[in-house]
Amino acid sequence: MVVTGGGTGGHTYPALTTVRTLQARLAATGGMLDVLWVGAADSLESRVAASEGIAFETVATGKIRRAANPLKLASPANVRDMGRVPLGVAQARSIIAGYGPDVVLATGGYVAVPVGLAARMCRRPLVVHEQTVRLGLANKTLARVAARVAVSSQSTLELLPPGLRAAAVVTGNPVRPEVLTGDSHRAVEMLDLRGFDPRRPTVYVTGGAQGSQQINTLVAEILPWLLQQANVIHQCGPGNVDTLRRRTAQLSAEAAGRYFLAGFMGPELPDVLALADVVISRSGAGTIAELTVLGKAAVLIPLASSAGNEQAHNAQHLAATGAAVALMGEVSAADLQAAVAPLLTDPGRRAAMAARARDHGRPDAAERLADIVLTAARTALD
Repeated sequence: MVVTGGGTGGHTYPALTTVRTLQARLAATGGMLDVLWVGAADSLESRVAASEGIAFETVATGKIRRAANPLKLASPANVRDMGRVPLGVAQARSIIAGYGPDVVLATGGYVAVPVGLAARMCRRPLVVHEQTVRLGLANKTLARVAARVAVSSQSTLELLPPGLRAAAVVTGNPVRPEVLTGDSHRAVEMLDLRGFDPRRPTVYVTGGAQGSQQINTLVAEILPWLLQQANVIHQCGPGNVDTLRRRTAQLSAEAAGRYFLAGFMGPELPDVLALADVVISRSGAGTIAELTVLGKAAVLIPLASSAGNEQAHNAQHLAATGAAVALMGEVSAADLQAAVAPLLTDPGRRAAMAARARDHGRPDAAERLADIVLTAARTALD
């Protein structure tokens, strides 16, 4: 198999989880997965492939910078990058022709476009996986030449052009298996949360690996109130720890004991998620997949600058069924407090939202996507 996709964790980690699932599936029957990852040089996907011992090849990529004004699409940066796409396609075609995969899996990001187009040119079946509610720009391009289009949400099918629906199947968005194995008691022990009050709900705040200035600021403004209601674990991003420590230095000793601040969450994240009763976060595809699989009540604050406004679509999709609260546009600290308060004071309301979130979760997404990939490969061999 050739796998491609990257640029962000939202594209990279579903691909990695699917590769791991296929490796385990084939190993259990005495087989083996021969996999090559094709991506951009000096990228997240290149580092992930190296850490997993997966062979890696690079191609030239071109990023389209979208804008509301069509004239801005012809910016010098876009013109320069679009000129790199034909080079990337030629490189990818050479790689695929030489490697001879039975199937190509593309999980999105601009690096997937030249590889997916090259798969078509080399007559290799292409499986496209979309993590968000609406197809991203790269996957919109590749869906037209794909053997199968795997989507993460049932509602995505209605948004596809009629000609693509026959090739589409709902698999869900693969989540890392370790996310499903969290232990709340282990979180208390690992993080030494001695000041936490087990009678109060626990709120987990995260803005992603680098943190979110917007979420950090909003939470800091309501933190004295929040700590009266709950325990708080706040993952703020490595570059924001010192600023937040200064802002929270005036907390009472009792309140400070219920507040845990961290720049980054690593192996302890599954345990923290298991402990959390309410999550305040962005609404990227990976986050949504994890929160729904685990069944977590959440207040979502979409990143306004996300590509294609995908985070807003993700958040609104869950909010429409009561599976989350979505705070859109200009969000104030008062807005956040009003959204969180009923989830903290009403356990029944919190449990109902968690149950609705779980209805959206697909813990078997990696297995479903692996099925699609294997079927496409076998069909090509037949």
